[in-house]
Amino acid sequence: MTWQLPIGTQLTQAGATFRVWAPVAQQVAVVLFPHAGMDQTAAVAHALTRTEDGYWQAEVPHVQAGARYAYSVDGGDPRPDPASRFQPDGVHAPSAVVDPQAFRWSDGEWRGRPLDDLIIYELHVGTATEEGTFDALIPQLPYFAELGITALEIMPIHDFPGRRNWGYDGVNLYAPANSYGGPEGFKRLVDAAHALGLAIILDVVYNHFGPDGNYLSVFSPNYFTDLHHTPWGDAINLDGEGATAVRDYLINNALYWAHEYHIDGLRMDATHALIDESPVHILQQLTETVRASLPPNRHFVITAEDERNDARLGLTPAQGGYGIDAIWADDFHHEARIALTGEQTGYYADYAGTTTDLARTIRDGWFYQGQRSTVNDHLRGTDPQPLRLPQFVYCIQNHDQVGNRPLGDRLNHVVDPAAYRALSALLLLVPQTPLLFQGQEWAASTPFLYFTDHNPELGKLVTEGRRKEFEGFWRETHMEVPDPQAEATFAQSKLQWNERHEGNHAATLALYHALIRLRRIHPALLNRERDGLRVAVVPAADNADANAGSNAATGIVIHRQDSTSDDQVMIVVNLAATFDRNVHQLLFEEQGAQETARGGSSAAEPQLQLLLDTNAPEYGGDAPAQLTGSGANDARLRLAAPGVVVLQRPR
Repeated sequence: MTWQLPIGTQLTQAGATFRVWAPVAQQVAVVLFPHAGMDQTAAVAHALTRTEDGYWQAEVPHVQAGARYAYSVDGGDPRPDPASRFQPDGVHAPSAVVDPQAFRWSDGEWRGRPLDDLIIYELHVGTATEEGTFDALIPQLPYFAELGITALEIMPIHDFPGRRNWGYDGVNLYAPANSYGGPEGFKRLVDAAHALGLAIILDVVYNHFGPDGNYLSVFSPNYFTDLHHTPWGDAINLDGEGATAVRDYLINNALYWAHEYHIDGLRMDATHALIDESPVHILQQLTETVRASLPPNRHFVITAEDERNDARLGLTPAQGGYGIDAIWADDFHHEARIALTGEQTGYYADYAGTTTDLARTIRDGWFYQGQRSTVNDHLRGTDPQPLRLPQFVYCIQNHDQVGNRPLGDRLNHVVDPAAYRALSALLLLVPQTPLLFQGQEWAASTPFLYFTDHNPELGKLVTEGRRKEFEGFWRETHMEVPDPQAEATFAQSKLQWNERHEGNHAATLALYHALIRLRRIHPALLNRERDGLRVAVVPAADNADANAGSNAATGIVIHRQDSTSDDQVMIVVNLAATFDRNVHQLLFEEQGAQETARGGSSAAEPQLQLLLDTNAPEYGGDAPAQLTGSGANDARLRLAAPGVVVLQRPR
C-alpha cells in the first residue's frame, strides 16, 4: 500500500504520530489513557506542535496498536479523533490506535468490477443477518455469488451512537461501527467477497453528520458554514474560509476506504446537498483524486444519489462534468410503482405512472428533463442523452423507498405476486444498472423500518418527529407508526433467511436466478448502449383492456439487440389484467413500421421463441403465457395476468 492517511494516527518504529486540524486553537494535546474509559486520573497528555497550515502534530514514543487516545483543545475535555479508525467503546469515548498494516490480505489479483458488469445488492449490515455483523455476512457470500450478484452495496458503516442505526447518523467517518465488528471485521468481509468475485461498494455520507457524538466543531468552527443550508442545518463548508482542509478531510476518507479497505466503489449520499461554489466542485476533485491514486487497471465505481437529474454529474471533466460513474435514477422506481399501485402521495404526485411515461423513462434514463416539479415548484432535470444507459441506477426497492414508508412495507407487500414478478423482470432486463434491496429476490416477508438507538432525550424527539411526519396518513388508517427507538422495531427488520426456501418465496427466487442468468449471458442483453435499445407503448386499441379506464395502454414492448451480431430479444411487459396481441404486429410497431405489419410479413419467417415467462409455474405463476400460431401472421401472445415475456427474435 503506497497511500498513507495524512491525518489521525500512524504507527512508527518508535511509537505513533498524531495529527489533527485545529486552526484557531492556542494549544492541542493528545491524551493517552491506560484503560478504555475516560478516567483521566492516570491519563497522560502530550503537547502537539502547530504547523503553518493549522494542523497540530507530534510523535509520541511507546504507543502501540490498541492504545486509547483523545485530543484536548485549549484545555477542554478530551474528544475522539476526527479521523479515528476505531471507536471500540462508543462515539463519545477515546479512539483506539489501529495498525492498518496488520491485516493480511489475500486479494492481490483482484481488480474490481466495471460499471457495465454490476448487478448491485444493497444491504444493511445490522439487519441482513440475525447476528448483524460483518463476520456473519461472510457465510452468506456464496449465496450472492451463485445468484449472480456482482457487487454488494453496504449502507453506511461510519460509527454512530448506540447499537443500531441506518448509518446516516454517523459521526466517525473513518471508523467502521464497533457493533458490526470494527475495522478487522470489515476487512475480513471485503477480502472474502473478493475471493468470490464480489465487489464491495460502500455508502458514504459527506453531506451532514449525525446529531449525537459529532465533535468536529470542537476542533474548528470552519467544518460548517452558515452561507449554505441543507435539510440537516448548516452545510458542510466546501467553499468558505478553511474549506481546503474540510475538502481534504472528505477526499482522504474516500482514499482511505479505497486503499486501507480495498473497497471497489462509493455510493455518495444526497450529493445535491454538497453545496460548493468553488471553481472545481468537490465531487470532481474527489473522483479525479481517487482515480489518480489507483492503478490504471483497477475498477473503482463511484455513484451518486442526487435528486436533481443533473447529467453534469456523470459527464467527464472534459465534457464539463464531475466524472461520476453512475447516478441513482428514482424516476424509474416512481413511475413503475405508481403504474401498479396508483399511489400519488408525497413526491409521487409528480408522476402519472402511465405506460407512456414509463416507456420514456426507460428509453431516456430518467423522466424529468427540465419539466416543472409541482411538488417543489421548480424546474427539474436536464437532458439525459449524453449519458450511457448503465450510468442510471434503477431499482424497484431500496432502503429509502421501503424504510421511509410508515410501516416499512416492501413492494411485494402491496402488489400481487404476478405484478411483482413483472416489475422484477423489467428491472433486470433493461440496460440500466439494476440495484436490488436485501431480501427482494425472494419477496421477503419482513419489513425494513426506520430505527435508531439515541440517548433518551434525543430518541424521544426522533420518535415524535417520525410520527408527526406520517400524522395524516396515520390518522386516516388508524395505524401505529413503529417507534424508531424500540428494539423490537429493529428486530422486525431482520431478514428471515430460511423463508427463501418456502413456497412463493422460493419460486420468486427461482425467477431472479433465471433473470440474472439471462441478463449475464444473452448477447442482446449484454449490449448496454443506446443503439441497442428501442422502447414503445403497446397501443390500447388492440389491448383487451382498452376500455378499462384512463390508463388503458398498459403494455410496453422493449427491443434489445446486440451491436455485433443478429442476436435480438423482444420483451413484452404487461401491467394490465389481460393481454392479447399479434406478436409480429408488436414487433413491427415497435420498429415503427406499422404499415408493413398490416400487410403481413414473410410467411417463411419462423415463429418467435419463448425464452422466459414470469407467470410460468416454476416462478409461482398460475396463468402462463400462451404463444400460439404456426405462421408469422397469426402468432399471438396471450397473457391472463400482469407479466413479462421474453421472446427470441429469429435471425
